[in-house]
Amino acid sequence: MAHVLDGIRVADFSRIFAGPDATQILGDLGADIIKIEDPRGGDECRYLGLTRAELEAMGGGPSPSFLSFNRNKRSLTLDLATEAGRGVATKLIARADVVVNNFRPGTMERWGLGYEAMRASHPGLIYCDFQAYGPVGPLADIGANDLALQAFSGLMSITGEEDGGPARAGGAIIDLHASLAIVSGILAALYHRERTGEGQRLDTSLMLSSAHLMSYFYQDYWLTGKMHRRMGTANHLSVPNQAFPTRDGHVVIIAPSDEMWRRCAEALDPARLAREEYKTASERLRLRHEVVEAIAAVTRALTNAEVHARLSAAKVNVAVVQTIGKAADHPQLQAVGGVFHFPEGEGARNYVGTPFRLHETPAEMRRPPPALGEHTHELLTECGFSQKEIDALRAAGALGA
Repeated sequence: MAHVLDGIRVADFSRIFAGPDATQILGDLGADIIKIEDPRGGDECRYLGLTRAELEAMGGGPSPSFLSFNRNKRSLTLDLATEAGRGVATKLIARADVVVNNFRPGTMERWGLGYEAMRASHPGLIYCDFQAYGPVGPLADIGANDLALQAFSGLMSITGEEDGGPARAGGAIIDLHASLAIVSGILAALYHRERTGEGQRLDTSLMLSSAHLMSYFYQDYWLTGKMHRRMGTANHLSVPNQAFPTRDGHVVIIAPSDEMWRRCAEALDPARLAREEYKTASERLRLRHEVVEAIAAVTRALTNAEVHARLSAAKVNVAVVQTIGKAADHPQLQAVGGVFHFPEGEGARNYVGTPFRLHETPAEMRRPPPALGEHTHELLTECGFSQKEIDALRAAGALGA
């Protein structure tokens, strides 16, 4: 099967979530992803979130997090603290179309592997730096993760219950948003190279990702000085736009336009909700608490299924607040190609699919996530190293024990 990125090779020096998720998507599109890992344990994500007992129960890992972001890759162990290891990395980069790393600013440069050093002999190279706060500025040298940028960006200040403290988003939304920024930048750079023959350096960061997520809150502040606060599941843009209790759980109801609100009121309880003072979006915002309580008084007497059936039939935005299990196993996810079923042993393991579909050149899972260093010998041989040279690299500690 043809893939969009057939023939593109990526040297992936990234770890944890954002970088590996980005390179996984490139791999789904056909790129050859070479995952360079420290021989002393590899990508920390291999063990993230598991106790020793849980790791042993899984046969030593890797963790669900690692499995989520590392399919369609080949793993090579390389100790970049050694001169021999850096020499191998230089050869790998010379054969690559794209480099991705998420070391702190200056790290790849200290190893002699930075963009300026590499582009001298490889002008078509596309080189992506990914950092916490970016490569320049007063915070450039500070490390951070998804949660830190949820705090720094102001996202935590608007997340949580109205009368509670700041809360984190349940998933690593800044990391995974950033992964798509990396993919977008690399694809744009590849397109530029296709037209001009020229490579380039690009950079992105958790900070840029968090700012993009917060863009309309920042814009509101710049225009009006307003700083929004926590509202639970509600939203400052419209009413209703939040979760409501039911007899057996919660449903989210979103009816921002006046016409959708009219249909919502008629479908749920016209006597209680189709009131003159609730007709316009402006008035519903002004009477937020009153409108929300009126809707909740109706939904508390109904089941999730009843509310969903009434509102979906009326073409009102509605969703049941599901458990992870129900969401993961929902047939809709399967219907849109959101799950890869990959044969493993006598059965198959599920993986969340690529977050878009190309109908003529679809993304595909071709390889399971690799064991640490699984392809070291294979990749070194492809780079032209003889068995004697590989043995010498191992003796020098460049490949680990």
